[in-house]
Amino acid sequence: MRTLRWNTLSEAERAAALARPQQRMDATLRSSVAGIVEEVRVGGWDALRAAARRIDGAEPLLFKVAPAAAKARQWASPDQVAAIELAARNIRTFHEASLPRDVAVETAPGLTVRKVWRPIDRVGLYVPGGNTPLFSTLLMLGIPAQVAGVGEIVAVTPPCSGGSLDSFIALAAELCGIESIWTVGGAQGIAALAFGAGGIPKVDKICGPGSAWVAEAKRLVASLPGGPAIDMPAGPSELLVIADESADPRIVAADLLSQAEHDAGAQVILVTPSEQLAETVAQAVEVQLVDLPRSDIARASLASARLILVADLEESVAIANLYAPEHLSLAVENADSLVPAVRNAGAVFAGLLAAETFGDYIAGSSHVLPTDGAARAWGGVSAYTFLKAMSVQTVSPEAARRIAAPAAALARLEQLEAHARAADARLELVR
Repeated sequence: MRTLRWNTLSEAERAAALARPQQRMDATLRSSVAGIVEEVRVGGWDALRAAARRIDGAEPLLFKVAPAAAKARQWASPDQVAAIELAARNIRTFHEASLPRDVAVETAPGLTVRKVWRPIDRVGLYVPGGNTPLFSTLLMLGIPAQVAGVGEIVAVTPPCSGGSLDSFIALAAELCGIESIWTVGGAQGIAALAFGAGGIPKVDKICGPGSAWVAEAKRLVASLPGGPAIDMPAGPSELLVIADESADPRIVAADLLSQAEHDAGAQVILVTPSEQLAETVAQAVEVQLVDLPRSDIARASLASARLILVADLEESVAIANLYAPEHLSLAVENADSLVPAVRNAGAVFAGLLAAETFGDYIAGSSHVLPTDGAARAWGGVSAYTFLKAMSVQTVSPEAARRIAAPAAALARLEQLEAHARAADARLELVR
């Protein structure tokens, strides 16, 4: 973990300090993803099967979730099952309460404009799997989609060893009302959702986080003519912690490692005005790495970690807004006082007790969040992600008499005569 003094850095050095890991922008990775996507687009099911055998180690299969979910309930302890069900309830409670409402506004007498919300017809959910099946991600995607009323949910996840479906992902699917899941991952899974392949239907929008390969595949298919929409750029995990002297170094270290263990491409940053805290946190990270099961992955991630020393907390927030992290932890004594100044973050964890882990699993808001600086313009997954807004306009005879001439005048200013005549024609109906 590199230690940097912010006020001694040039503008170029500051930009480098906040740069994402290079492997996320690797030209070879992008070229490889483009090749896989094109294979599936052109070759369909046969190409998908070949790519899945090569990369996943197994052909895509459609699994009914009920049998595997039953096994999960048998294998897990009652406390574990209760924890999963609690998470599902909290997620549903939050997203049901945050559903948008239709509105109607009379912008002029007799002229009413409404905004009405409709669910997306068919959505594809990508759930990270393989060696680390993230059943929690399916809850964070599937429940908001179900709450929004999506017509059809198509879920894909990389297979476990032997080409099987993880039982806890199946249990999460059951809690989301999803009856079956395809076992296919990576760029090939994203391409299958984007174009359709075999029994996997083409979807209108793809949602879910993943590796740099998945994030690049989502970006690529969304850029193609007729390609699906995507929820956001959601690649390898990020955490920026702002901490003051009140923070417990062991807890800060634990929070940093909780994201570093996700992926070698994950990035964690500590910003603090306390040099002593920075030193103690660095020591605590090394101590906790000793018996961390995923220490190899965490150490690889820590190569891109930063400890940034600043003058004060105000400067810390300014750095956070520049970096726009996926996760922002405010490990400070009076965290609420900093929240109003935060503009760019996927999720904020305010206060010494607000563990990022709570947001990952149990709080209720989705943990599928924008990465790579996308929090400057994107928010995390919510019920809104699976909805679209339409405007509906109704015009009374009185309103038509009032607005037809001004509308025609504006059209003629833009030299759009047919537009103007369409407005004039309404006057003939109401004379």
